[in-house]
Amino acid sequence: MTAGPFRSRPAAAAALLGALACAGAGCGSAPSTGATAAAGPERTWQEPAAYTYTLTSSTQVLAGTFRVEVRDGKVVGVAGADADSRRQALDPHTEIPTIGKLLETLDRARAEHAHTAEADYADDGRPLRIVLDQNENAIDDEALYTISSYEPATRSAP
Repeated sequence: MTAGPFRSRPAAAAALLGALACAGAGCGSAPSTGATAAAGPERTWQEPAAYTYTLTSSTQVLAGTFRVEVRDGKVVGVAGADADSRRQALDPHTEIPTIGKLLETLDRARAEHAHTAEADYADDGRPLRIVLDQNENAIDDEALYTISSYEPATRSAP
């Protein structure tokens, strides 16, 4: 029996996370939104009570692209972009986060000294991409969240 090249699980996980981050970030091209990476909680963006956004998630628990509607700080509507995402959106056990919840998850990962807890922010301070990896040696805890098509709700006349 001939043995092939050996790649450790952490190395394979790191390669996968790198590929996912590269795909989400456009690898080698600067974001057109004026995004900047920030290591700490110096952001100034305040989550509005009502908005919509598109979440592309790559985690063990939630994978797919979702159009999310938030009202009074709670998710009130979710539409999946493809068949698998639509199935997940209809599952009552699937939790689709608000942008505020994603920021809380990022803050918690930083407080717990996660191996990776990074974000790219738009000029207005809202997150565009969040990358998490709690434990460098675990292969099932990586998460990549891409936040796009953000639209704050407009007030309608009474």
